[in-house]
Amino acid sequence: MAGHSKWANIQHRKGRQDAARSKLFSKLSKEITVAAKMGDPDPEKNPRLRLAVKEAKSQSVPKDVIERAIKKSQGGDAESYDEIRYEGYGPEGVAVIVEAMTDNRNRTASNVRSIFSKSGGNLAETGAVSFMFDRKGLIVYGPEAGDADTVMMAAIEAGAEDVESTGDGHEIYCDGSDLNDVSNALEAALGESETTKLIWKPQTTTPLDLDGAQKLMRLIESLEDDDDVQIVTANFDISDEVMEQL
Repeated sequence: MAGHSKWANIQHRKGRQDAARSKLFSKLSKEITVAAKMGDPDPEKNPRLRLAVKEAKSQSVPKDVIERAIKKSQGGDAESYDEIRYEGYGPEGVAVIVEAMTDNRNRTASNVRSIFSKSGGNLAETGAVSFMFDRKGLIVYGPEAGDADTVMMAAIEAGAEDVESTGDGHEIYCDGSDLNDVSNALEAALGESETTKLIWKPQTTTPLDLDGAQKLMRLIESLEDDDDVQIVTANFDISDEVMEQL
């Protein structure tokens, strides 16, 4: 996904990793609770929960936190969350998709709208930008999984659609509905992945100069800081030259 790993690097350099990690754990736990409440609390019988647990483990969420999130879903006092997708435009016309889980739709909508407005963007109707993305499964392996040919062959056998290999590792893409099956097959062939999740993959990207990149980073950062927001996706591209200036 364009910009994703670069944005993670920016967060790291800005020294926000501790706060961001705590917030990430909270959001991953919420996804586990919702997935367990909607289906079976056994990950082996609930594909969505299995993927949520797998992603949490890949982000080093402690086992007891994962177990507590699943147990929470079975309690009578478990919160009820609505899943909502917001779509809008950021600076320079970058398309932005915001996925949220909330127990108060009005609060979340008001917060998201305010963040877009203050950051030089604007919230649009549902469907306004999602047609510019494809719903895909993303499975990431490090370089230790093998060379490009080895991973490509394993991905083809598993039913994946595409593989992008660099010196940093391998990004394997599949149809969103096939993610659980493809992930299981790859795990049998290559071992545990670093990341396994559903994403919105941009069909095209918008290049940004330094000013545009700074404005968009502020928008993404503000959205990700909201407790109700789970995932933010945008179709931007930042050159290595601009990245160095950031």
